[in-house]
Amino acid sequence: MTASCHSSVQFGSARQRLDAERRLAEVHAAHAGPLLRFLRGLTREPHAAEDLLQETMLRVWRRWDLLPDGEENVRRWLYTIGRRVSIDAARVRRVRPQEVELLDVFANASVEDTADVALAREALNGAFRRLSAGHGRVLQEIYFHGSTVEEAARRLDIPVGTVKSRAHYAVRFLRSAVMKE
Repeated sequence: MTASCHSSVQFGSARQRLDAERRLAEVHAAHAGPLLRFLRGLTREPHAAEDLLQETMLRVWRRWDLLPDGEENVRRWLYTIGRRVSIDAARVRRVRPQEVELLDVFANASVEDTADVALAREALNGAFRRLSAGHGRVLQEIYFHGSTVEEAARRLDIPVGTVKSRAHYAVRFLRSAVMKE
Protein backbone atom coordinates (compact mmCIF):
# COMPACT_ATOMS: atom_id res chain seq x y z
CA MET A 1 0.00 0.00 0.00
CA THR A 2 1.36 3.42 -0.86
CA ALA A 3 0.95 6.85 0.63
CA SER A 4 -1.09 7.85 -2.42
CA CYS A 5 -4.08 5.76 -1.29
CA HIS A 6 -7.31 7.53 -0.45
CA SER A 7 -6.57 7.80 3.23
CA SER A 8 -4.96 9.89 5.89
CA VAL A 9 -1.66 7.98 5.59
CA GLN A 10 1.16 10.49 5.34
CA PHE A 11 4.83 9.88 5.86
CA GLY A 12 7.48 12.49 6.44
CA SER A 13 10.28 10.38 5.00
CA ALA A 14 11.03 7.01 3.49
CA ARG A 15 12.47 5.99 6.86
CA GLN A 16 9.19 6.84 8.65
CA ARG A 17 7.28 4.86 6.05
CA LEU A 18 9.47 1.80 6.51
CA ASP A 19 9.17 2.07 10.31
CA ALA A 20 5.38 2.30 10.03
CA GLU A 21 5.21 -0.68 7.64
CA ARG A 22 7.43 -2.73 9.96
CA ARG A 23 5.34 -1.82 13.02
CA LEU A 24 2.08 -2.57 11.24
CA ALA A 25 3.43 -5.92 10.01
CA GLU A 26 4.33 -6.75 13.62
CA VAL A 27 0.86 -5.75 14.79
CA HIS A 28 -0.72 -7.92 12.08
CA ALA A 29 1.47 -10.91 12.91
CA ALA A 30 0.77 -10.64 16.63
CA HIS A 31 -2.96 -9.92 16.53
CA ALA A 32 -4.51 -11.12 13.24
CA GLY A 33 -5.25 -14.65 14.51
CA PRO A 34 -7.03 -13.67 17.74
CA LEU A 35 -8.79 -10.80 15.97
CA LEU A 36 -10.06 -13.16 13.26
CA ARG A 37 -11.45 -15.52 15.92
CA PHE A 38 -13.17 -12.55 17.58
CA LEU A 39 -14.71 -11.46 14.26
CA ARG A 40 -15.86 -15.02 13.50
CA GLY A 41 -17.69 -14.96 16.82
CA LEU A 42 -19.45 -11.76 15.77
CA THR A 43 -20.43 -12.92 12.27
CA ARG A 44 -20.63 -16.71 12.52
CA GLU A 45 -19.45 -16.71 8.88
CA PRO A 46 -15.77 -17.51 8.21
CA HIS A 47 -15.56 -15.67 4.87
CA ALA A 48 -17.31 -12.60 6.24
CA ALA A 49 -14.92 -12.58 9.21
CA GLU A 50 -11.93 -12.65 6.85
CA ASP A 51 -13.36 -9.67 4.94
CA LEU A 52 -13.89 -7.84 8.23
CA LEU A 53 -10.30 -8.56 9.26
CA GLN A 54 -9.02 -7.09 6.00
CA GLU A 55 -11.18 -3.99 6.44
CA THR A 56 -10.01 -3.65 10.05
CA MET A 57 -6.36 -3.83 9.05
CA LEU A 58 -6.99 -1.33 6.24
CA ARG A 59 -8.47 1.12 8.75
CA VAL A 60 -5.50 0.54 11.04
CA TRP A 61 -3.17 1.29 8.13
CA ARG A 62 -5.06 4.46 7.31
CA ARG A 63 -4.77 5.65 10.92
CA TRP A 64 -1.37 4.21 11.79
CA ASP A 65 -0.52 7.48 13.51
CA LEU A 66 -3.09 6.64 16.22
CA LEU A 67 -1.53 3.25 16.98
CA PRO A 68 -1.19 3.20 20.79
CA ASP A 69 1.86 2.08 22.73
CA GLY A 70 1.79 -1.20 24.63
CA GLU A 71 0.48 -4.52 23.37
CA GLU A 72 -2.64 -4.50 25.56
CA ASN A 73 -3.60 -1.03 24.28
CA VAL A 74 -2.96 -2.09 20.68
CA ARG A 75 -5.12 -5.16 21.17
CA ARG A 76 -8.00 -3.13 22.65
CA TRP A 77 -7.71 -0.62 19.82
CA LEU A 78 -7.80 -3.37 17.16
CA TYR A 79 -10.81 -5.07 18.74
CA THR A 80 -12.63 -1.73 18.92
CA ILE A 81 -11.97 -1.09 15.24
CA GLY A 82 -12.96 -4.68 14.37
CA ARG A 83 -16.22 -4.37 16.30
CA ARG A 84 -17.02 -1.07 14.55
CA VAL A 85 -16.24 -2.58 11.14
CA SER A 86 -18.57 -5.47 11.99
CA ILE A 87 -21.34 -3.07 13.02
CA ASP A 88 -20.87 -1.06 9.82
CA ALA A 89 -21.10 -4.23 7.72
CA ALA A 90 -24.28 -5.32 9.52
CA ARG A 91 -25.83 -1.90 8.88
CA VAL A 92 -25.00 -2.12 5.18
CA ARG A 93 -26.68 -5.54 4.96
CA ARG A 94 -29.81 -4.19 6.67
CA VAL A 95 -30.05 -1.20 4.31
CA ARG A 96 -30.01 -3.36 1.20
CA PRO A 97 -33.24 -5.28 0.56
CA GLN A 98 -33.17 -9.04 0.87
CA GLU A 99 -31.40 -10.59 -2.09
CA VAL A 100 -32.93 -13.36 -4.11
CA GLU A 101 -30.62 -15.85 -5.75
CA LEU A 102 -31.17 -16.35 -9.43
CA LEU A 103 -30.43 -20.00 -9.96
CA ASP A 104 -29.98 -21.82 -13.20
CA VAL A 105 -33.25 -23.66 -12.86
CA PHE A 106 -32.42 -26.20 -15.54
CA ALA A 107 -28.94 -27.11 -14.30
CA ASN A 108 -29.94 -30.30 -12.47
CA ALA A 109 -33.54 -30.61 -13.57
CA SER A 110 -34.88 -34.02 -14.39
CA VAL A 111 -37.40 -34.54 -17.18
CA GLU A 112 -40.22 -34.56 -14.59
CA ASP A 113 -39.05 -31.25 -13.11
CA THR A 114 -38.95 -29.44 -16.44
CA ALA A 115 -42.71 -28.85 -16.60
CA ASP A 116 -42.83 -27.63 -13.00
CA VAL A 117 -39.91 -25.28 -13.63
CA ALA A 118 -41.54 -23.93 -16.79
CA LEU A 119 -44.78 -23.30 -14.91
CA ALA A 120 -42.96 -21.61 -12.02
CA ARG A 121 -41.00 -19.43 -14.44
CA GLU A 122 -44.19 -18.44 -16.25
CA ALA A 123 -45.87 -17.61 -12.93
CA LEU A 124 -42.93 -15.42 -11.95
CA ASN A 125 -42.88 -13.67 -15.33
CA GLY A 126 -46.63 -13.06 -15.11
CA ALA A 127 -46.31 -11.67 -11.59
CA PHE A 128 -43.44 -9.43 -12.66
CA ARG A 129 -45.55 -8.05 -15.52
CA ARG A 130 -48.31 -7.19 -13.01
CA LEU A 131 -45.95 -5.05 -10.93
CA SER A 132 -46.27 -1.30 -11.32
CA ALA A 133 -43.63 0.33 -13.51
CA GLY A 134 -42.03 1.95 -10.45
CA HIS A 135 -41.79 -1.31 -8.55
CA GLY A 136 -40.39 -3.13 -11.59
CA ARG A 137 -37.72 -0.47 -12.22
CA VAL A 138 -36.58 -0.66 -8.59
CA LEU A 139 -36.22 -4.45 -8.76
CA GLN A 140 -34.35 -4.21 -12.06
CA GLU A 141 -31.91 -1.68 -10.60
CA ILE A 142 -31.25 -3.61 -7.40
CA TYR A 143 -31.39 -7.24 -8.48
CA PHE A 144 -30.47 -7.22 -12.16
CA HIS A 145 -28.06 -4.28 -12.29
CA GLY A 146 -26.64 -4.90 -8.79
CA SER A 147 -27.16 -1.32 -7.62
CA THR A 148 -27.18 -0.40 -3.96
CA VAL A 149 -30.30 1.28 -2.61
CA GLU A 150 -28.54 4.66 -2.78
CA GLU A 151 -27.41 4.08 -6.37
CA ALA A 152 -30.90 3.00 -7.41
CA ALA A 153 -32.39 6.09 -5.77
CA ARG A 154 -29.96 8.31 -7.65
CA ARG A 155 -30.51 6.59 -10.99
CA LEU A 156 -34.29 6.56 -10.64
CA ASP A 157 -34.37 10.06 -9.13
CA ILE A 158 -36.48 8.99 -6.15
CA PRO A 159 -35.82 9.04 -2.39
CA VAL A 160 -33.90 6.17 -0.76
CA GLY A 161 -36.91 5.35 1.42
CA THR A 162 -39.08 4.97 -1.67
CA VAL A 163 -36.57 2.54 -3.19
CA LYS A 164 -36.57 0.45 0.01
CA SER A 165 -40.34 0.46 0.24
CA ARG A 166 -40.90 -0.43 -3.42
CA ALA A 167 -38.32 -3.21 -3.29
CA HIS A 168 -39.88 -4.67 -0.15
CA TYR A 169 -43.43 -4.63 -1.47
CA ALA A 170 -42.44 -5.81 -4.95
CA VAL A 171 -40.55 -8.85 -3.61
CA ARG A 172 -43.44 -9.58 -1.25
CA PHE A 173 -45.92 -9.38 -4.14
CA LEU A 174 -43.81 -11.65 -6.36
CA ARG A 175 -43.40 -14.19 -3.58
CA SER A 176 -47.12 -14.35 -2.85
CA ALA A 177 -48.06 -14.42 -6.53
CA VAL A 178 -45.75 -17.35 -7.27
CA MET A 179 -46.93 -19.24 -4.17
CA LYS A 180 -50.55 -18.96 -5.35
CA GLU A 181 -49.76 -20.41 -8.77
